Amino acid sequence: MEVGTAAFALAALGQDTRLALLRLLLAAGPSGMAAGEIAAGLGVVPSTLSFHLRALDQAGLISATRRGRQLIYAVQIERLRALIAFLSETCCGGEPDRCGSLAGSFRPDLTETAPMPAPGFTVLFLCTRNSARSIMAEALLNQLGKGRFQAFSAGSEPSPSGPMPEVISQLSALGHDVSSLSSKSWALFMEPAAPRIDFVITLCDMLSGQACPDFGATTITAAWPLPDPAKFSGNAAERASLLNELYAGLRRRIELFLSLPIPALDRMALKAHLDELAHPIRQGA
Repeated sequence: MEVGTAAFALAALGQDTRLALLRLLLAAGPSGMAAGEIAAGLGVVPSTLSFHLRALDQAGLISATRRGRQLIYAVQIERLRALIAFLSETCCGGEPDRCGSLAGSFRPDLTETAPMPAPGFTVLFLCTRNSARSIMAEALLNQLGKGRFQAFSAGSEPSPSGPMPEVISQLSALGHDVSSLSSKSWALFMEPAAPRIDFVITLCDMLSGQACPDFGATTITAAWPLPDPAKFSGNAAERASLLNELYAGLRRRIELFLSLPIPALDRMALKAHLDELAHPIRQGA
């Protein structure tokens, strides 16, 4: 197990409710528990529980399996063994006889041999037309957060002609992969087979007067209002300069977002940090 992976898992466990949740699921064994049973056992409300379940799931410490209409949660035992083995592998300077019973508790045959999947978060950027700002944000986060984040974008009224050619040209010139970028409806992300969304960030003041769709109680939302490139005026050079400013502003926000210790923050703290990024310079960042 890599140091970064272990640190991510330990950060997820560094909270009272999550630690109690993991112990409760360990007691339940491989059969696991439904969310309602867990909430009753811990004495927490469902919305709070969902947030903590998501944090442990993202760290790879638990997983959910659908049984009928219920999601059953269970501990990823091999992941937990690998984590504890990582912590104890240097015990007593590599002399297991000095470690007593601890050395025998984490034999190599009990730990994983296959690479651990990297934990990750999903982010959906929204704009009305999904043709410029959200397209830029998707490309930026997928490049800067590769391995930790997966970004998507969508709109309430996606552009029939697709992303703005100027935006695609700019992103391509800056080294971004533009092959999969397209304008699409946010309705795609409400379908049963859609990916789980952890963060939803809107990039315009109003989505044509429409309220954002409900992605569930554990999805954290924020608004980073930015100017619409479709309204930029001037000649080609002036428009290119404005696009560069927009790109730089988005990149700054995303870099600050990537620097957040997400597993160590609770929902309210994460929301506050994301809201502050609407005006990163004003916040002194």
